[in-house]
Amino acid sequence: MKTNKDKLVMFSVSGKVHHPTGADRYRINCQTGQGFILPAVGGIVYNYKIGDSCMGIEGDHVEPGVSIKNADLGENNALNMFSCIGNECRILSGDAKGKKGFVTGKHGGIDHVICYFDDETLDLLAVDDKIQIKAYGTGLKLEGYEDIGLMNVDPALLEKMQISLKKDSLEVDVTTIIPAFLMGSGLGASTAQSGDYDVMCFDKEANKKYKLDQLKFGDIVLIEDHYCQYGYNYHKGAVSVGVIVHSDCLQSGHGPGITIIMTCKTNKIKGIITEKANISRYLL
Repeated sequence: MKTNKDKLVMFSVSGKVHHPTGADRYRINCQTGQGFILPAVGGIVYNYKIGDSCMGIEGDHVEPGVSIKNADLGENNALNMFSCIGNECRILSGDAKGKKGFVTGKHGGIDHVICYFDDETLDLLAVDDKIQIKAYGTGLKLEGYEDIGLMNVDPALLEKMQISLKKDSLEVDVTTIIPAFLMGSGLGASTAQSGDYDVMCFDKEANKKYKLDQLKFGDIVLIEDHYCQYGYNYHKGAVSVGVIVHSDCLQSGHGPGITIIMTCKTNKIKGIITEKANISRYLL
């Protein structure tokens, strides 16, 4: 696999551990109309990590590990735009100063970057601790496959994914293939190089058919008929690949969030289904 990684810029972006938000209102179950107060976005999540199920937990849009953000809008935009899944994180303040982890995803709307740290480090972290990321991956291209767009992925992670290069296509390990009609909240965003969009999981038959009930944080999945080079769009015959970054949700149009790492306007990306297709396999 040949890329232009030697031409990319690696530079620092940073954010602070963001206090949980959204506890001032009920979250309405779109199927029953019931209201719930549940853990949601932000903070430090101690008991859910990449590789764990993101379905059926008592939470809504839960972000595994550590969620970081900047109060300044411009700085937070840069944090979200340039951080890539697999980038190294280092804690700059507090009792966990010096400990390292890595980026696992980006969550649009709340505009968080989500990071993994081991259990010992999580216990030392506190809200407002500062975390710096070696942002690296923006502008990544795959030589010989220039019509396949890459985004939000560290070059080292891309190489570890052991993608098979065929004459006219790529073969990528994924846990499932998601049809276009199940994609919801986030559609219409102006860019896929920040944030995520959600797969809707309110139909039990679809959940079983497409293995959505088995989704895990960190799963690599393929989306049919969606082209994401310039935002999230329906495009017949297109293919996109992304990573599950937050849990399922109660609200209409929402569900587990997917940060896109690869997209093509044609079917040059082929998904090979395996339950092992999770970033935890490559990064832990």
